[in-house]
Amino acid sequence: MSEDELESIRERKREQMLGDDETDAGDGESADAPDEPIHVESVEQFSDVTTDYGVVLVDFYADWCGPCNMLEPIVASVAAETDAAVAKVDVDQHQGLASQYGVRGVPTMVLFADGEQVEQLVGVQDEGTLTNLVERYGEDAQ
Repeated sequence: MSEDELESIRERKREQMLGDDETDAGDGESADAPDEPIHVESVEQFSDVTTDYGVVLVDFYADWCGPCNMLEPIVASVAAETDAAVAKVDVDQHQGLASQYGVRGVPTMVLFADGEQVEQLVGVQDEGTLTNLVERYGEDAQ
């Protein structure tokens, strides 16, 4: 995909997000996903994020992890270009969450659809793999 095509997609996403924020408040459906990763600060916030959005990609990472740092711009792009919410969980700060979801190495990506864990990927993934995964479950969740 060319840079121009990516920029066009980003612009459409921005327009959708800005327009939807004004018209969809209180409609009872899942919230519109933000176009930036959500940095999880608590177990309660994690629970809210994974249940408030139809599809959520969770990046379990560590600041000291080289592959995690390589994955960061890919995760940000997935957040910007898909309808999924993307959450980032620092395994050093949230060891209990990491343990609960079977995270034994970082980076680990866990995908939730309709509040349920449906996929888990370990290691650096390319943007196409993550986007296809999110879109597949996004279609199933609708």
